Amino acid sequence: MGGIARNEFGKALIIGGTSNHVHGLLSISTDISIGQAMSKLKSLSSGWIHKTFVNAGDFAWQSGYGVFSVSPSKVGEVERYILRQEEHHKTIAFEEEFMQFLERHGVGFDPGRIWD
Repeated sequence: MGGIARNEFGKALIIGGTSNHVHGLLSISTDISIGQAMSKLKSLSSGWIHKTFVNAGDFAWQSGYGVFSVSPSKVGEVERYILRQEEHHKTIAFEEEFMQFLERHGVGFDPGRIWD
């Protein structure tokens, strides 16, 4: 995914996650929209997964995604958060934390439609 980011729209500062989600701290070029960057990242990485892992035929990204800006002063904190995903999600499920994050920042969502 880092190579895709570098080749297609900017760079990946760090990418990590767990078996059910991925976090990427990305720097996206100003000549591409966030939606275009996410579309490229998801489609090209999905293609790579299917070519590389022949038994992953049923792999598919969720149709949506969440994107949040990060102040340069918080980059180190976000990098540490991404590195500690396995341990962190032993105490709170990703889905629960994501919805709490949306609520805390006033982002409206329909809980019945947020996950495919």
